[in-house]
Amino acid sequence: MFKKILIANRGEIACRVIKTARKMGIATVAVYSDADRDAVHVEMADEAVHIGPPQAAQSYLLADKIIEACKATGAEAVHPGYGFLSERASFCQALKDNGIVFIGPNPRAIEAMGDKIESKKFANAARVSTVPGFLGVIEDAEHAVEIANEIGYPVMIKASAGGGGKGMRIAWNDAECREGFTLSKNEAAASFGDDRVFVEKFIVDPRHIEIQVLGDKHGNVIYLGERECSIQRRNQKVIEEAPSPLLDEATRKKMGEQAVALAKAVDYDSAGTVEFVADQNKNFYFLEMNTRLQVEHPVTELITGVDLVEQMIRVAYGEKLAMSQADVKLSGWAVESRIYAEDPFRNFLPSIGRLTRYRPPEEGTDGDITVRNDTGVVEGGEISMYYDPMIAKLVTHAPTRLEAIEAQADALDAFVIDGIQHNIPFLTSLMGHERWKSGKLSTGFIKEEYPDGFTGNVPHAEDRKLLASVALSMEMLRKDRLDDLPGRLRPHSGILREEWVVKVDGEYVPVTVPSGFVGMPLEFEVLFEGDVEPATVSTRFQPGDLLWAGEIGTSAITVQVRPIVGGWELRYRGATSIAKVFTPRTAALDALMPFKAPPDTSKYLLCPMPGLVISIDVAEGEEIKAGATLAVVEAMKMQNVLRAERDAKVKAIKAEPGDSLAVDAVIIEFE
Repeated sequence: MFKKILIANRGEIACRVIKTARKMGIATVAVYSDADRDAVHVEMADEAVHIGPPQAAQSYLLADKIIEACKATGAEAVHPGYGFLSERASFCQALKDNGIVFIGPNPRAIEAMGDKIESKKFANAARVSTVPGFLGVIEDAEHAVEIANEIGYPVMIKASAGGGGKGMRIAWNDAECREGFTLSKNEAAASFGDDRVFVEKFIVDPRHIEIQVLGDKHGNVIYLGERECSIQRRNQKVIEEAPSPLLDEATRKKMGEQAVALAKAVDYDSAGTVEFVADQNKNFYFLEMNTRLQVEHPVTELITGVDLVEQMIRVAYGEKLAMSQADVKLSGWAVESRIYAEDPFRNFLPSIGRLTRYRPPEEGTDGDITVRNDTGVVEGGEISMYYDPMIAKLVTHAPTRLEAIEAQADALDAFVIDGIQHNIPFLTSLMGHERWKSGKLSTGFIKEEYPDGFTGNVPHAEDRKLLASVALSMEMLRKDRLDDLPGRLRPHSGILREEWVVKVDGEYVPVTVPSGFVGMPLEFEVLFEGDVEPATVSTRFQPGDLLWAGEIGTSAITVQVRPIVGGWELRYRGATSIAKVFTPRTAALDALMPFKAPPDTSKYLLCPMPGLVISIDVAEGEEIKAGATLAVVEAMKMQNVLRAERDAKVKAIKAEPGDSLAVDAVIIEFE
């Protein structure tokens, strides 16, 4: 077995590979840019080599730098992770020429299947059913429009070397096709160093289902079930699960065997993924093959018990697969949420900054439930504008799909992140969505169910009672702690006030406390208007804890707690609520307080996220119409088009191309 390998990547996938290598007794070498000098993967590895400035094109994408690092450290092999150089046949060949093993497929397989245009040509020649499209070189935007009209709208414009949702646009008309072609080319060039794009038919109401394959250098190839990746936003996967709620055993077998046949045709000899687009009637079409480890590989590992990274390393060393197709058994259900540094309340725009708090839920197995968190960050670390905004991948496994979903919701509630904006509220909201739980999915799910964006969940009546009970318990403990201060004139110890009013998101909720004990652990009864029997509230929460964990009636719940002036901010099941606890008299006085309106910013175009101004597309004095492009701002390798929400006249331009702006910085002022 290899004695030392180098991981040509960063973040959570570099950490993931290091964990398996360590388990196998293999020494590891990390590489890092200036931005990643203090990153977790650098600390985890046995050695680390600096390879350049923050921009990926000047560091992680430079094959020569990786080869130099291998030679300097004596690394025998390179694991590329995903993204960056993972699907570059030229990189694989360069390693081979320098006597270094590539932990991935052979160059021929990468060339045949790794390039999206070439893979479709190959699949067509092999008579694999594919989505109609144009696979040649697209000269310019007008050529793309011509092709789109021949295929018929809607069409998908995709980067040939793309992945992770980068360089992808859906066009429903000529104007969108022109714009999508330009943006896709720009993003492809910035992210992959390859600006080629292709156009294919976009199947309405599709599902994205992929087959995990695993091959060795001795001609053996197997498939390890499927993953459903239909919950996507802007063509980027948000939630993945395994197996798929759509497939039956016959369809799974058919898709798996087709994927294996395709892999065998190119002598595939590593872990890879054959992606299909399927309609709601289980008809499926080859989409592309990713000749690397997928981001969502953990769900497959949890339902099969196979460590895919370990298998990749063993295959690269020349070992035969230790299992046959008959040995592959799917057990239970796994759900994965991608936790991103983005603001779901601002149309998911990127968020960067320091993680002032980062407390993921505890990993491990408790009964039938397993929680796993693949991450590459720690508290105090910084989310950079230079790379993908992924913070972590939270995965839960349980005997059934609904149990795995409920476990995921509980784990998300317990995931504490402060300092930046993140998409956990949205993910938690998804876990409670009835259509998601029913398994009636499509890649248009998010757009269809959240057409106006995500504004946060609103607690229903029963949740308001839970939150009121949590707030009341914390107020009791706060008052009890005050009794320990010297000189208190009216201590509360031993006194259990019966009547309270809890203000939850502006609604006053009366509550009666028939009996209980103020102390540790705290336990008391609550009775709300309309309830016949009181519910018991019990918790070991202490002031200062970030999580309130306990039981209310028969429900075990976890609520995130942030103290604010006069109360608490409570985060539960995708909702963020403000709760304040009053006596009935104080509540009556609070209701008389005037409301302070927020400032009016309607006359300004504000930068929605920290980013780089790419272009300003209007001029001072110009009359603009709703929907017109105002500016383009780039953040985390994505170009974001800012459009006019209404007709207006430009009064002043406050920024120019090349400016690095903070969130809410003024770009344009309107009359």
